[in-house]
Amino acid sequence: MDKAADIPLIGKARVKSVHPKKFGMWLFIVSVLMLFAALTSAYMVKKAEGDWLIFEFPKLFMITSVIIVISSITMQLAYWNAKKNNLLGLRINLALTSVLAIAFVIGQWYSWEELVAQDVYWVGNVAGSFIYLFTGLHGLHLIGGIIFLSVVLVNAFKYKVHSKSMTQIEMCTTYWHFLGGLWLYLYLFLILNN
Repeated sequence: MDKAADIPLIGKARVKSVHPKKFGMWLFIVSVLMLFAALTSAYMVKKAEGDWLIFEFPKLFMITSVIIVISSITMQLAYWNAKKNNLLGLRINLALTSVLAIAFVIGQWYSWEELVAQDVYWVGNVAGSFIYLFTGLHGLHLIGGIIFLSVVLVNAFKYKVHSKSMTQIEMCTTYWHFLGGLWLYLYLFLILNN
């Protein structure tokens, strides 16, 4: 079937269109970027006011950063396997990505425990509040990503994800890479601005 036949004609030229679900996902990603840009700006403004608590970042932040990079690699491998109709490779890599995602969330939870051990709490000094806010919001978006991953994994077992049905895996891969990049940005931002 010719994909060009699905694109409407205006005059003599074909109009390129974006899948509505992909468009919605990109709007969501832009809104999340704006949220974190506003939060990092607020962080800088509050830090400039003084009375800033200095503390050691949890060592687990580095480990969870490595975990999320590896999960981004396994997600990309899942995407490539779907393009090649390698359903076993697709399923294995989606499952690995899911396990790594859960490990990331668990690592973040234990990072919070490291913060509490240093007497850094949600309430109190605003420096601590920002750490919990950044990691908590990212964690919520990541949990949403795990749910999305689960849906794609179930559909991969139902033979609904393959080279002729790529929309879900493309969206999931894009969102997953976004979450990984967002975490790396937050981690570097916090390290450089502590």
